[in-house]
Amino acid sequence: MTKPSLPDLLHAAVSAVGGTERPGQVAMAEAVAEAIDDNSHRLIQAGTGTGKSLGYLVPALAHGERVVVATATLALQRQLVERDLPRTVDALHPQLRRRPQFAMLKGRSNYLCLHRLHEGAPQDEEDGLFDQFEAAAPTSKLGQDLLRLRDWADETETGDRDDLTPGVSDKAWSQISVSSRECLGATKCAYGAECFAEAARERAKLADVVVTNHALLAIDAIEGAPVLPQHEVLIVDEAHELVSRVTGVATGELTPGQVNRAVKRSAKLVDEKIADALQTASESFERVMELALPGRLEQTPEDLGYALMSLRDAARNVISAIGATRDKSVHDEDAVRKQALAAVESIHAVAERITNGSEYDVVWYERHDRFGATLRVAPLSVSGLLREKLFEDRSVVLTSATLKIGGDFNGVAASLGLSPEGVEGDDVPLWKGLDVGSPFDYPKQGILYVAKHLATPGREGTRGDMMDELAELIEAAGGRTLGLFSSMRGAKAAAEELRGRLDNPILLQGEETLGELIKNFAADPKTCLFGTLSLWQGVDVPGPSCQLVVMDRIPFPRPDDPLMSARQKSVEEHGGNGFMAVAATHAALLMAQGAGRLVRASGDRGVVAVLDPRLATARYGSFLRATLPDFWYTTDRNQVRRSLAAIDATARADGR
Repeated sequence: MTKPSLPDLLHAAVSAVGGTERPGQVAMAEAVAEAIDDNSHRLIQAGTGTGKSLGYLVPALAHGERVVVATATLALQRQLVERDLPRTVDALHPQLRRRPQFAMLKGRSNYLCLHRLHEGAPQDEEDGLFDQFEAAAPTSKLGQDLLRLRDWADETETGDRDDLTPGVSDKAWSQISVSSRECLGATKCAYGAECFAEAARERAKLADVVVTNHALLAIDAIEGAPVLPQHEVLIVDEAHELVSRVTGVATGELTPGQVNRAVKRSAKLVDEKIADALQTASESFERVMELALPGRLEQTPEDLGYALMSLRDAARNVISAIGATRDKSVHDEDAVRKQALAAVESIHAVAERITNGSEYDVVWYERHDRFGATLRVAPLSVSGLLREKLFEDRSVVLTSATLKIGGDFNGVAASLGLSPEGVEGDDVPLWKGLDVGSPFDYPKQGILYVAKHLATPGREGTRGDMMDELAELIEAAGGRTLGLFSSMRGAKAAAEELRGRLDNPILLQGEETLGELIKNFAADPKTCLFGTLSLWQGVDVPGPSCQLVVMDRIPFPRPDDPLMSARQKSVEEHGGNGFMAVAATHAALLMAQGAGRLVRASGDRGVVAVLDPRLATARYGSFLRATLPDFWYTTDRNQVRRSLAAIDATARADGR
């Protein structure tokens, strides 16, 4: 029997989802198939509307061996498993003569733990040992959530938190879930045979396509203990997010509260002398943290160094002692020991890491008005880790609408541990870049307007001229505005000011759930939505409700961001341009994502307005503009108002 051709398979899949075949999608599918066949690596930029999910799923399913697909967002994971994969498998079945299996796999804490549900969470000493369901008043929000979770546990087939609608608070979920460190293990747990997390792992072992997230991919790479099943091909979607997600997983933190909880959890399980040593170390750490000022610690201060060494040593002794003791008087002893061990091991790991003082780590203090001080440690770079762990023994395809920064792939490639395209050498994974473009006609569908006449934004203070400009643009557009701000303070200030000046409803991130805000924004064209980081990447509102996307300023990282400034300094020490490699690249990526909110369908029209003259006047402006979609470009404020008014008039004439 002849093997079905890739174009035929793609055609069948696209027809099944009611889509239109696009040249970019065909080029992408061919590149993915080639990478799989050659066991090589690809970076593929596929603009909005390309249909990139099918562009990689079809060659992956045709391949026949196991493929792992890792995405950054929950929305895309659900879309793949609930919509794209079922339809594609059905469409390809007649030609492939087989029905590929697929499964979703997440970290253990995403699944309901039956042991925790039925036996209760081991409580801190001050709370006593009680059933958390009894303790939370049934009339309270927490009590209602817990009762609903108990009912849901009898109905759910997956135990997956994301299948619970409406969702519950993190606090409620933490009562019925465990981390991998806290888990007793299927063989030791009374509920092991029914465990949802174990069932998900078993389904993944049998699946041809395993859909997971960047965080689990990072855990699989960093912790050495394989979480994902063996696979020949890895496809990373939303790959522009990968470095920050891996950095997040590789970041450790210590707080006085966290150390205190570990002391309480372990006190009953070890002898008094060992428990007292951890208590004393905890108190000295707390005293140091009371005086902590926010900022990077290029060298560990002496008092912090002593406190961390005491914590490390005391924690090590507790870990040894917990491992050797048994106390049948403790209710549900195995679970209590496991939770205490997880808490103390986490403290030991971070204290030891900071004490060892690697030149490849960045250490800093953060201070929060409500939670006090936190000590954090993160890798200066994850590129070496990714080069070593990601690209070995498998073909890797990384794809996103935004992978070319400043016009080429090399910036993103460097952050992933890859050399410039085409450079060969020992231990250097070879890769090819491909930009399949977008089906949208950006110069005809959108305008990039830079408000060149405005004052350059300063670090603090209100920008009266910017507020006036924003108000005039919104009025010209008839609402229909997504406001992307570089800080929550800026978004709030703009919402407060313009609610008093305009008749248009203005929604503000944080005042409702994100899903609710986006739904309300899409439903009423007169409405505006203002917010910060998650809106730059998470909004998909095609049609007339989003015809003006405004960025208040170029979203450079804060100058006092310890990790970003350390990375910038490191690039400069190695002879590079730290500002361009770190700050400008960070801003370009976000701006490209933000500008991508405007044109989501072939009929969309509108304006991306950047209220920061530096995009037009600074030397790095051309680098940033090269990363944005190829919109028609202007700095003429009157022209852009006329265009917005015309777009608004057309939408009104169409009754929208």
